[in-house]
Amino acid sequence: MRSTRHPVLRRPLRRPVGALLAAGLLLASTACSAAPDPSEAADPGTQGTRPVEAGRAVPDLRVEVLADGLDHPWDVKPIGGGRLLLTQRDRATVSLWEDGEVRTLDFPSEDVWVSGETGLLGLEVDPDVRRNGRFWTCQGATNQGGGHDVRVMAWQLSDDLRSVERRGVLLKGLPATSGRHGGCRLLVARDGSLLVGTGDAAVGSHPRDLTSLGGKVLRLDRTTGKPWPGNPFVDADNKRQRYVFTYGHRNVQGLAQRADGSLWSVEHGSFRDDEVNRLVKGGDHGWHPVPGYDESVPMTDQSLPGRQREAAWRSGDPTIAPGGATFVVGKKWGGLRGTLAMAVLKDQRVQFLKFDASGRLKNVRIPDELREHGRIRQVVRAPGNDLLVLTDNGDGRDVMLRVSPR
Repeated sequence: MRSTRHPVLRRPLRRPVGALLAAGLLLASTACSAAPDPSEAADPGTQGTRPVEAGRAVPDLRVEVLADGLDHPWDVKPIGGGRLLLTQRDRATVSLWEDGEVRTLDFPSEDVWVSGETGLLGLEVDPDVRRNGRFWTCQGATNQGGGHDVRVMAWQLSDDLRSVERRGVLLKGLPATSGRHGGCRLLVARDGSLLVGTGDAAVGSHPRDLTSLGGKVLRLDRTTGKPWPGNPFVDADNKRQRYVFTYGHRNVQGLAQRADGSLWSVEHGSFRDDEVNRLVKGGDHGWHPVPGYDESVPMTDQSLPGRQREAAWRSGDPTIAPGGATFVVGKKWGGLRGTLAMAVLKDQRVQFLKFDASGRLKNVRIPDELREHGRIRQVVRAPGNDLLVLTDNGDGRDVMLRVSPR
């Protein structure tokens, strides 16, 4: 690897002008509503809304369309120089956004197994991507024997930013069946580790089986693929168990790290109780749908042996199908500063969840400006602390948005 600076970060991210929305104009600013959660009365400790703190007004939002014509985009990450890297699940493509244009890179899409909820999924870039061009994807794959799994792959951008070079399989063996509950979200934490949120592949025994990589948040070395030295079971005899950071998850869709260093996950519930969880090393989050795949059991089943960690937020009944999430940073966000901005698929919005230092929910805000774009898959922090938002409507009708306070 050359030690010279990779030609990725050259210029600040340019704000596009004249971006068009449905009527050909930017959204008019509207009030940010404090909409209640679907079942806020069920448990005031983990659900519902409360007034925003005095003196911290919630800003109106400016929404710009950066790209359209996308199809099931799953993740996006800034790579510097005003450029963004983007994955699309079913097309199994890696693309580069620059100056309002999306260019598909030379990437082995034919190697990606696409089925149902699985395809080309999570994306994460190296903190030093401006120098080394490295990034990772989470994707479906076909085994030599004809079966399937989900894998974390390592890649490097070419110097001309037109192709990628395969750097190897970082971790394989994440379970896959029909493609249902494939996960899979990636996050480089501030300690340098790579977190991988996985789905249970709709197999009831996976979430609490510490020898399975399904229904977990895993933690590994992003350069070697080895289990992270601080993992709770790093000395276990079973090699897969050494990767486990937390377990008892159903289908992790989002990972985020707060300014205080705490780690959080977002996951889909069954017919009830989508969850946001504050992760603690070795934590059991209580999903155990056995025998078979019994989805009538609680998402956090306190009848199981040991301690199960309750969710910081849950949707109640029915679910709203949350996606990716990020914490909002910057004084310009006013009352939304420090909230968890969470994509919502089924209920077609972005929710801003405010938690106190101990992880207790304080309020939920749902801006009107982000209710008008259909299903929302991912929310990512952009340079300048704006937000990037991906929709997930399919049939080439998806867009990438940039959201900032007015």
